[in-house]
Amino acid sequence: MKKKIQSTVYILFVIITFFALLKSFMAYEKPLNFLENPLVWVALIGFILVLILKEYVNVLAITKARELQNEKDGIAPEAPNLWIKKIIKSWTKAKAVEQEEEIILDHNYDGIKELDNSLPPWWVYMFYATIIFAVVYLVRFEVMDGDTPEMEYEKAVAEARIEINKYKATSPDVFDVANLELLTDEKDLKRGKAVFNLNCASCHLADGGGSIGPNLTDEYWILGGGIKNVFNTVSKGGRDGKGMIAWNKTIKAEDIAKVSSYVLSLQGTTPAKPKAPQGEVWKAD
Repeated sequence: MKKKIQSTVYILFVIITFFALLKSFMAYEKPLNFLENPLVWVALIGFILVLILKEYVNVLAITKARELQNEKDGIAPEAPNLWIKKIIKSWTKAKAVEQEEEIILDHNYDGIKELDNSLPPWWVYMFYATIIFAVVYLVRFEVMDGDTPEMEYEKAVAEARIEINKYKATSPDVFDVANLELLTDEKDLKRGKAVFNLNCASCHLADGGGSIGPNLTDEYWILGGGIKNVFNTVSKGGRDGKGMIAWNKTIKAEDIAKVSSYVLSLQGTTPAKPKAPQGEVWKAD
């Protein structure tokens, strides 16, 4: 009964892991990108460890059953795996207790004797590796003036900027704040009006006359007029503690550009109940 439960749990674990990995695989546009998710690697490693543990438990169970059967049949127990001992001995050069007389030094401190053990080969090899690494590092950075981490970072950033500029050059529809311009197309202004009525009219009124927020139809501006100033104000918010919230986390940059252009289109209109001017008269340079 216990073995049946273990098998059922194992099968369920395999099925759940498979569907979890399949879902992660399908969540990415490029199939291999799902390997960048650390949770995927945790799941894979956990899955492999469970498989190894299952096989190990099975081997232990089979070995134990064989030993019990041999004991029952009066067969002498098999010798332990000598290959494991050989590997351990080759990588540690450890002497057996029976051979310690060969490496005992003449030192004797109140009956305490000292063994002349050799350094483990794995430790010696690692030590040699550090020496080789130090020589290569010295030659690269001190003799040949190799790039420091800071220099590598600056080069990587420069290369990334070049790639971004190339992408922008081949993708004219990509939004870029640096090239922001006032939109006058009827379709853009219609979209800007829709965004304004949904998010801004509650404080500025539908006609832009101002209520909690300032009047948007006059020539006075608290944080500056013009498309770039208005875009920046809408995107990052108004004055700390008493101004408008930042909308860049809830409204796309393209829509912020459109609503900013619509706000500027309200200049000179006559609202029903205009609020008193706030700020200073802004004039373009």
